[in-house]
Amino acid sequence: MITRSSQRLTETGAGWRDLARQQDDDFVAFARTLTDEEWELPSLCAGWTNKVVLAHLVLGLHLPPSRLLLAMGRRRWSFDASNDLLSREYASQTSAPDLIDAFNLFRARPRGIGRLLPAPLLLGDHVVHHLDIAFSLGRSGVLAPPVADAVLAVETRVPNPFIPAVARARGIAFRTTDTGWSRPSAGAPEVVGAAESIISVLAGRPHAVPHLSGSGTAILANRL
Repeated sequence: MITRSSQRLTETGAGWRDLARQQDDDFVAFARTLTDEEWELPSLCAGWTNKVVLAHLVLGLHLPPSRLLLAMGRRRWSFDASNDLLSREYASQTSAPDLIDAFNLFRARPRGIGRLLPAPLLLGDHVVHHLDIAFSLGRSGVLAPPVADAVLAVETRVPNPFIPAVARARGIAFRTTDTGWSRPSAGAPEVVGAAESIISVLAGRPHAVPHLSGSGTAILANRL
């Protein structure tokens, strides 16, 4: 079943601040363990190194909307192309330790576009990119179970204009093997696996598909 805590969060918004603080604390601690070489390795975000993913996370917390619009004007009003341009530029101009410090500074009080994304979706974005880096380095078990459960509830119930996780999850039952979270659906094909793997695949990353099982796995994989 969907855990009581994750359902309450999606319905009332209670506790998002605590979950975001826990996730960002864990991410900063994780990020400080990476070497310069690991930051330059490819992430699960196609074409981006781990450092570019980090730069993207920092920009998401403080980029002025005017600067985003200027970049979009240089890229034929494509948000994706502008996001790619700004993230790469920021990563090339800033060291990984300085990016981590900036993330640690801005996470407490997001500004610019960081104030526009609803808290549940912002938490999901931070979690997915945390996994983009961790999985690329062969690491897992980086998320706190309450954070993972809340993000799964959001991915399967709350529409996201950037990641169609709700559409990918439609008609499929889910069950985690490590956190106790589930989304049952009578007669529906099921996907079973670690919470982190399900989160990553619902976000469009095929990397963790081999770690999932159940009759719904092939259906989910075909929707990526």
